[in-house]
Amino acid sequence: MDVDVPTRILIEGLLRTDGTVDGRTLYATADALGKTDQQVRLCIKRLVTEGKFTQEGRGRQATLRATPKALREMEPDVEFVRLAYQQDRDTVTPWDGYWHLAGFAIPESSRKARDALRTRVVYLGGALVQGGLYVSPHAWEPYIRDAAAELDVEQHLSSLTTRDLKVGMLEDPVKIAAQLWPLDQIADGYERLLDVATARLHKLQNSPGTDAVTMTIELAAEFTRAMEPDPLLPPELLPTNWIGTRARSITAQCWTLLAQVDGADELPSLFHLYADAIGDDQDASVR
Repeated sequence: MDVDVPTRILIEGLLRTDGTVDGRTLYATADALGKTDQQVRLCIKRLVTEGKFTQEGRGRQATLRATPKALREMEPDVEFVRLAYQQDRDTVTPWDGYWHLAGFAIPESSRKARDALRTRVVYLGGALVQGGLYVSPHAWEPYIRDAAAELDVEQHLSSLTTRDLKVGMLEDPVKIAAQLWPLDQIADGYERLLDVATARLHKLQNSPGTDAVTMTIELAAEFTRAMEPDPLLPPELLPTNWIGTRARSITAQCWTLLAQVDGADELPSLFHLYADAIGDDQDASVR
């Protein structure tokens, strides 16, 4: 199965540990992914204009260097990935049954901050219960408070925890989770990741000469696409035999085999970040 890797994601994904992207590797990988030189050049120009990269040299002889701010923005959320695999392996504390709610009513005069806080709350996995009120099964209060303080709207934020949450006529936590979060859509993303990772796993098992760099970018792009909308609900709130667990397990097997290919030490820095977050997959079989 082919993976659609946006050119920007390709460039960012090829960052080395020193914060640079090698032009030869970039153009070779872009070609393997079906992208033209023109697409790459235009994307580099945009990234330089945005102040995310500086460029030394031209074409395949070029070296792109990420700015410090861009490095911070592009670094994957490894703690989020680590939590996902800890949940998959049942090495986290079981859900205590508490719902954590955050509500805010920020005036129109601070609309930009209100929109930014809403975006952050959703990024942290919150689901909208009703206007201005969001819920999560995780103890997210410190992160919400930090976001509100950073936006200078902490005075408009309220929070509480409860074990007695009703949404409409629903009281069962599993049904509430299915109502509030788009689990079907999230499952569709993991279904695609499972297909992609299974195909790449087969190739890694049968083709020792596999282009490890291209495969790393493909897997990372699809993994990110599947993980971004996932609130990482506790297993107690998820459907039985949750596909996210299976998809991540196969991805971890791919990462293990990629670490064994010749030149693995030279793979992009995101490979090593993900490898550290994933760790040893102690239950890599498809459940």
